[in-house]
Amino acid sequence: MATLNDIGVAAAINILTALAFFLAFAMLRIQPVNDRVYFPKWYIKGLRSSPLVNGSAFASKFVNLDLRSYTRFLNWMPAALQMPEPELIDHAGLDSAVYLRIYLLGLKIFGPIALTAFTVMIPVNWSNNTLEHSGLTYSDIDKLSISNIPIGSHKFWTHLVLAYGFTFWTCYVLKREYEIVAAMRLHFLASDQRRPDQFTVTSISITSFIRESSLLLINKVLVRNVPPDPDESVTELVQHFFLVNHPHHYLSHQVWSLTSTLKIIPSSITFSLLQLVYNANKLSELVNEKKKIQNWLDFYQNKYKRNPLKRPSLKTGFLGLWGNSVDAIDFYTSIVERLSRDICGEREKFSSNTKSIMPAAFVSFKTRWGAAVCAQTQQSRNPTTWLTEWAPEPRDVYWENLAIPFVFLTIRRLIAAIAFFFLTFFFMIPIAIVQSLANIESIEKALPFLKPIIEVKFIKSFIQGFLPGIALKIFLLFLPTILMMMSKFEGFISLSALERRSASRYYFFQFINVFLGSIITGTAFQQLNHFIHQSTSQIPKTIGVSIPMKATFFITYIMVDGWAGVAGEILRLKPLIIYHLKNSFLVKTEKDREEATDPGTIGFNTGEPQIQLYFLLGLVYAVVTPILLPFIIVFFALAYVVYRHQIINVYHQEYESAAAFWPDVHVRVVAALIVSQLLLMGLLSTKEASQSTPLLITLPVLTICFHRFCKGRYEPAFVRYPLQEAMMKDTLERAKEANLNLKGFLQNAYIHPVFKSADESDSESESESEWERSPALVATKRTSKRFTPMPSKDGGSVVSLDQVNDECLKP
Repeated sequence: MATLNDIGVAAAINILTALAFFLAFAMLRIQPVNDRVYFPKWYIKGLRSSPLVNGSAFASKFVNLDLRSYTRFLNWMPAALQMPEPELIDHAGLDSAVYLRIYLLGLKIFGPIALTAFTVMIPVNWSNNTLEHSGLTYSDIDKLSISNIPIGSHKFWTHLVLAYGFTFWTCYVLKREYEIVAAMRLHFLASDQRRPDQFTVTSISITSFIRESSLLLINKVLVRNVPPDPDESVTELVQHFFLVNHPHHYLSHQVWSLTSTLKIIPSSITFSLLQLVYNANKLSELVNEKKKIQNWLDFYQNKYKRNPLKRPSLKTGFLGLWGNSVDAIDFYTSIVERLSRDICGEREKFSSNTKSIMPAAFVSFKTRWGAAVCAQTQQSRNPTTWLTEWAPEPRDVYWENLAIPFVFLTIRRLIAAIAFFFLTFFFMIPIAIVQSLANIESIEKALPFLKPIIEVKFIKSFIQGFLPGIALKIFLLFLPTILMMMSKFEGFISLSALERRSASRYYFFQFINVFLGSIITGTAFQQLNHFIHQSTSQIPKTIGVSIPMKATFFITYIMVDGWAGVAGEILRLKPLIIYHLKNSFLVKTEKDREEATDPGTIGFNTGEPQIQLYFLLGLVYAVVTPILLPFIIVFFALAYVVYRHQIINVYHQEYESAAAFWPDVHVRVVAALIVSQLLLMGLLSTKEASQSTPLLITLPVLTICFHRFCKGRYEPAFVRYPLQEAMMKDTLERAKEANLNLKGFLQNAYIHPVFKSADESDSESESESEWERSPALVATKRTSKRFTPMPSKDGGSVVSLDQVNDECLKP
């Protein structure tokens, strides 16, 4: 068991590690050669170019010679906090801004709780000597926990009262935050630019997908499980159904097979876009090969421009080492032309392959109001057919899963659930190994020849205070990848749904293994001798006393993962190394250099469950062992600053779901609150606090009632789109753009990436579609020398947070 000295050693190691990461980042970020690694978001937006520095032309390409910049190497911290939230939403999207509010939620909850616990509870726990006479293994930190209270003591009333106080405060903060985020979401949807998903609906055979899809596409609906018809094709059937049942609002539809091609079907009332989805594996290979060859062609053309007197040549043999010498430009031009013909031929094959068309379609409507009515109502007498839901945003579509038949989805999810059960069960083995590292006595018994080394004071402190946390971190390294594979196997059709599903399983996994598993196995290892020599009836009491003692293990884990881990995130060591390796050996053109930079994303599927683990630990140990709270508060504060900087300068989100994940965040915090209440109830029962324990029964009941209230009051904003909002948006748009051509706007909205790549390789489009562009930046008065891009040329109006807060208070 880790002692106070062991915790001190672990804290010193993690603080020094975090400081080393921050100093290394502060120095690396100002070097010109690393500019694309630490500011990729600005390069993607086209608002940043290679920085100019003083000094010689050659040296300035690699090293920052401006000595004054080294005196301001820590200015990134205040700069990360200066951008106001409305501007952050315009810059990075609502998902990113609301994700940061999770860290603020933690600070709002645990700040007052920690202050109250240290003022009231720590003195109450410390003023006893129960552990000294218990015969259990304990440390000085355990004297600050509830384990040090005598059995049957009246002091447990203090813990009862504070449990009620902490619960009410947490619920108040959760309710207030739910109000704000719901108002922010509705305002974002109302003020957002026109997007194809706002006019498109999907028809589907699983109603639960409504929660899983982004509601940002307010005019497009996804339709799946279209019933077969012997006389009509899927295309004709979809068009006929919506022309009959939605005659005044139906605009177009796009039908799938396994990839997509585009057809336009004339109609006297409207037009129809058919996006057929075929098995495009071969086409994908051709497109990727063409892109690679085109890159080589660009390289030799650039080389020829630099030296027009000599045309570049190459040898056609293995790796260009031998063979006939040919003109490089002519050689690659002929290959590109041949691949273009092959791509056109492959695409023509799809038009005649009608058997691969899936009974699903994207259906576009003339108005948002029409799409809202269709997406949120039952379409046919048979509730299992013509099922509709909001279409995911085009960037959010996970195309590989669109071709999975509905009848296979239930089987796939059952298989994934069974696989997840066994994964969770068998992961108890590495958890037991981690807990054995936390118990130095078990290591000495298993490996007695290491006892002289282990007994060295610093090594013993290192093993007990630092090694268990880093070992658990390593064991969890590959888990998110496995869980994401399971989510993809289940057949979810959007990236946001995949990440939310993976996040929910990651959270459940950590609750079972990291939290409960560590407590159970850790208690067994620490009190093994006490278990053996006591009666069976006394074992629950021993566990009840020992649960608070596991706070030392979780403290070490928080320092490794929450302190050093967050500091390591901002250093971006892996992307830095990969970028320079590619830049040295693989980069031939400027396009290669752009592709060599991986900006990454927030990683909701891994980040949010990890945050929720800290919520769980904080709420559970707030009453039991409050000494853990300061470590959690440091994590939330540090992570908020670091991830705000990353969102502003680094991360580039793949999609925008308008904060559709917030109901999941809310329900997990509520679940952690209920778990903390149940564990406290069980703990007090082992302490024979017969008078105070029954009063805790009402706490979970009240918390569940609070959750049901929030679910009914605020969750609809994340599930449905109000018809009032849709009509207002339509009316304003008609007033501003009376001659709007939705046909041209929606025609190429939902095209499979393979076909987009093929089209882009044939001819570069003059401008991106409006929905694909990143949100325009609002003009800002701030400049930060060479480290911040120029203010945006695009104007923009933003809403203040005060306005959002006022709006959310309206009934």
